[in-house]
Amino acid sequence: MDINFEYYKIFYYVAKYGNITKAAAVLGSNQPNVTRVMKLLESQLNCRLLIREARGISLTEEGKQLYSHVEIACRHLFGAQEEICGEPADKKGTVKIGATETALHLFLLDVLHDFKRKYPAIKIKIHNHTTPGIVKRIVSGELDFAVVTAPFEMPGTIRCEKVLDFEEILAGGMEYAGLCGKEWRLCDLKEYPWIGLGEETATYEMYRNFFIEHKMDMELDMEAATSDLILPLIENNLGIGFVPEKLARPLLKEKRLVQIKIVHEIPKRSIEIISDKGQARNSAADIFYRYLKNIGS
Repeated sequence: MDINFEYYKIFYYVAKYGNITKAAAVLGSNQPNVTRVMKLLESQLNCRLLIREARGISLTEEGKQLYSHVEIACRHLFGAQEEICGEPADKKGTVKIGATETALHLFLLDVLHDFKRKYPAIKIKIHNHTTPGIVKRIVSGELDFAVVTAPFEMPGTIRCEKVLDFEEILAGGMEYAGLCGKEWRLCDLKEYPWIGLGEETATYEMYRNFFIEHKMDMELDMEAATSDLILPLIENNLGIGFVPEKLARPLLKEKRLVQIKIVHEIPKRSIEIISDKGQARNSAADIFYRYLKNIGS
């Protein structure tokens, strides 16, 4: 089937803006012409792509499926066009990256300021998801690369490169100060309320295995959707839980948290950059990727 790429380009803008008039303005065209092309594309694909509504348009299931592929193709083509016809690659471009909460706070935030000062014209779009969610978006081509917490089982198509090691501690609010002064076994702490990340996260799976290794079921009394919610919950004496030592350190010094020592060695953790082995990056993404690797090495 030989379909003019221009049709897909017009469909991309219509789907992106959800409005034919806006898409026509961006394309330097007019509404009747964009409408005509969309009808031609639907005819050639023999399916309906758009549903016209009072506030604009929405996509059918076939339209959503097509857009998931067209968006990736257009992003790469437009990026290549910028590199060839626009300013030098190290001066501009857009990077789409994923980041878990822990990776964002322990690593990424520290380097973003200096990178943006060095490359002010490079735009960075950060998508915050759990590690499994990020992996799906890497594989689908929605993200250039991502910064995540490990350990986590990755597909064979994913490249992983460690940039930072970090340690976690078991902590509680000041109401748990009585647990300080000795080392505990996990089973000794079974009756206390536990706080942690939910089942859809790599962290949950890692600690579930850690608890099983020490003959204890991990039953969370309170599940947090993101890691940045755990510290406030612990600080407010709602339970105990594992947190990155670097993030807990200021609260320990201010006597808003206490460290609860255990006899078991807490699993080592790291921050890793992950990317699809088969996916080419645009120049802006490659510059940021290399910058993060150099910072971490």
